[in-house]
Amino acid sequence: MKFKWLAAALLGAAMGLAGVVPAAAADTPIIIKFSHVVAPGAPKGLAAERFKELAEKATNGRVRVELYPNSQLYKDKEELEALQLGAVQMLAPSLAKFGPLGVKEFEAFDLPYIFPTKQTLYRVTEGPIGRALLDKLESKGITGLAYWDNGFKVMSANKPLHTPADFKGLRMRIQSSSVLEAQMRALGAVPEVLAFSEVVPALQTGLVDGTENPPSNMYTQKMQDYQKYLTVSNHGYLGYAVIVNKKFWDGLPSGIRSALELAMKQATVYEKTIAQRDNDAALEAIRKTGKTTIYTLSAQEQAAWRRALAPVQQQMEGRIGRDLILAINKEAAADQATSSVAAGAPAGLPARLK
Repeated sequence: MKFKWLAAALLGAAMGLAGVVPAAAADTPIIIKFSHVVAPGAPKGLAAERFKELAEKATNGRVRVELYPNSQLYKDKEELEALQLGAVQMLAPSLAKFGPLGVKEFEAFDLPYIFPTKQTLYRVTEGPIGRALLDKLESKGITGLAYWDNGFKVMSANKPLHTPADFKGLRMRIQSSSVLEAQMRALGAVPEVLAFSEVVPALQTGLVDGTENPPSNMYTQKMQDYQKYLTVSNHGYLGYAVIVNKKFWDGLPSGIRSALELAMKQATVYEKTIAQRDNDAALEAIRKTGKTTIYTLSAQEQAAWRRALAPVQQQMEGRIGRDLILAINKEAAADQATSSVAAGAPAGLPARLK
């Protein structure tokens, strides 16, 4: 199977010169294959559909966006290589995917409890820190267009998870991320790296005992059918970066590229408005199934989780970069110091990100 998709990727690269848009008649549509791994009804899937509508309208049909949800084309481990080869033009992978690609700084988004609020998150993603991180993808043949939100994660398993001690020995699915591996080990769990498409089968067969997800991902994949307990921990964040093949993007006519940039900005605003709404609705839908008991950590319990997970930041300084972690924590402190979003610009970049 791997050779099959790799051959297709190589063929796409050869035909498109690794993503370069060939000269074509004005009435020949430019195809953007947009692949992602979640369900069409998840926030990312809905935003991809909105981008398709906006992009095709803004370009008067010159661009046609083909959507491939639910890992129809590529799994987690395959899609980035397929993008680099030009077999697809656009992805929205979770931010954890860029660590294995060699841009380890993105794993800062996986650090437990580093974003106390969405305001802190947006101060980072919408400011110079976020832009500098996207710029680091250029050397990989990738152009970063936007950050899409999903939300804070919950923990699930077939036993109650109220204290760090409750995780001891549990096999917990994670994305491929050194930070998430360290997080689970700090809780006493055994991390199991699996592609998103493999999570439900792993829960069905007992290969893993539990997982972490925003509620919308859990509900749209029907994980509640196999998880008796859910803890609203908000311990970590799951977000995405919308990215394109750099040669494809740079090769677009400037007018088309500008229209697509505007469509992406509008789709991003839409995505952020629906992400929290859909996660709240998904949590309630899970509750109504009666299959999963939902528990919200008390202030004392969450403090115990924070203490257990606090060492992860220090452990990851050498991998992610101490300056970057400090810069994000500075934004968090600024957010906590005021009851409203700060009016001024975010703090300056650490030297290594400039």
